[in-house]
Amino acid sequence: MQELEDAFPYEETPDQIRAIEEVKADMERPRPMDRLVCGDVGYGKTEVALRAAFKAVLDQKQVAILVPTTILALQHFNTFKERLEAFPVRVELLSRFRSEKEQKQVLEDLALGKVDIIIGTHRVLQKDVVFLDLGLLVVDEEQRFGVAHKERLKQLRHEIDVLTMTATPIPRTLHMSLVNLRDMSVIETPPQERLPIRTTIREYDEGLIREVILREIDRGGQVFFVHNRVQGIQVIAQKLQRLVPEARFVVGHGQMAEDQLERVMMDFSSGEYDVLISTTIIENGLDIPNANTIIVNNAAYFGLAQLYQLRGRVGRATQQAYSYFLYNKDAKLTQIQEKRLRAIFEATELGAGFRIAMKDLEIRGAGNLLGAEQSGFMNSVGFDLYCKLLAEAVQEVQGKQVETAPAGASVDLPLDSYLPDEYIGDRTLKVNFYQRLANLSRPEQVDAMSAELNDRFGAPPPPVQNLLAMVRLKVEAAALGFEAIALKDNEVILTVRRTIVPNRIALYRRFRNEARVQQGVIRIPRRLFGTNWFEQLRELLPAITMAA
Repeated sequence: MQELEDAFPYEETPDQIRAIEEVKADMERPRPMDRLVCGDVGYGKTEVALRAAFKAVLDQKQVAILVPTTILALQHFNTFKERLEAFPVRVELLSRFRSEKEQKQVLEDLALGKVDIIIGTHRVLQKDVVFLDLGLLVVDEEQRFGVAHKERLKQLRHEIDVLTMTATPIPRTLHMSLVNLRDMSVIETPPQERLPIRTTIREYDEGLIREVILREIDRGGQVFFVHNRVQGIQVIAQKLQRLVPEARFVVGHGQMAEDQLERVMMDFSSGEYDVLISTTIIENGLDIPNANTIIVNNAAYFGLAQLYQLRGRVGRATQQAYSYFLYNKDAKLTQIQEKRLRAIFEATELGAGFRIAMKDLEIRGAGNLLGAEQSGFMNSVGFDLYCKLLAEAVQEVQGKQVETAPAGASVDLPLDSYLPDEYIGDRTLKVNFYQRLANLSRPEQVDAMSAELNDRFGAPPPPVQNLLAMVRLKVEAAALGFEAIALKDNEVILTVRRTIVPNRIALYRRFRNEARVQQGVIRIPRRLFGTNWFEQLRELLPAITMAA
């Protein structure tokens, strides 16, 4: 192991060393590892995975490495082959780049234990792929896989170590880490000499596009131009060729034949073309250090994690890199689209992937953690109740005594409630506080948390005050027997537990016939509360419940 580590051609960053040590420690424990390594593009996650794989092979186990694209599979294969060349480790590639005859031979050898490390796309998940003794599964950029694929991964073997790597964990992934279902290592330290990517958000402008492409070519570099509609990509290519006749263009997209796409990528990588016009097939993992400018067309239609991944395709060398996100000047941006573009513009510092994931969590919610939905607000039971249900399930699986605390209440109110970067700058510390806030269950705990925040970081700004008020309301509501409190469509909606009967007399005295009660759900028009509606709501709760 020491020999492999000594052969690493770069100096490890402190975060990288810590992540490697945490992974090694997990692999030596009796229970299976399930660790998420969150590190920006080019921050050394692959080396963490490589050392984990080598450790598993030394322990006489096989390793499967799952990646989202064939191009990335080939790139990882070449990296692993090169790094492990001096050791008796057999690394194989399972993807459509290989002929059927080659794949059949690899599968036979894999089942016999002759292959130590197998690298591939979702082809690795098919039922004809059989391992003699699988010990470690590495999943790269898991947000690109569907829930069904990820469930299949766990079915392969219930007792295997799982290492997940991502630059931008989707909210589901991040949230599972926050509630102790997974261990997490964050690599925030940039490699030496790495510069932040300069980001520009502009209306579509042909003059700007020509200037940007020529500037990159003049300094000997290459350009990615991303247009995510295959139907119109050739038209865009012709337009760009007329706009910048001095440049050499090539087109690549996922509907091309595999060998043709591979040839395009290899030719661009070797410098035969100046500009690669492509769909988001370049989003994950493609490593071309000479490409240091990216232009994304119609950027408003991409998800936040996608925008961040695309920007990460450049800036991997020591040169200054540039990213341009263009939107159609005639199209009216939705509020969510504006928030995404603002978030990607603000998160320009090195190591911002974790911050992007936190922002994504705020913009679109954590998704349905218990089912197949990957996105959307948790209207049915709410964020906090999900936290509680999931935490209890984890305790049960781990054989721990599940605490029978009062059922939590979901609170969904339109208040800016979060921990701003200017208040708590350290992301790991911030996650720790979010985690602790989610676990509070008594008013005195909220008081203690408020005092601690004030002592450590100073007087809390309005978003933090709101966050503490929301947590306090959640705790008080749960103790009074409420399941959910929400403000939707200009109505305050209060849901009570079955053991609680709403006090209709108190409701009538306060709101007359405008408060409706049906099957444990109380609906009150928002206009009946004054400007200080939040405090009025808090005062109302104890008055309108009574035990059955």
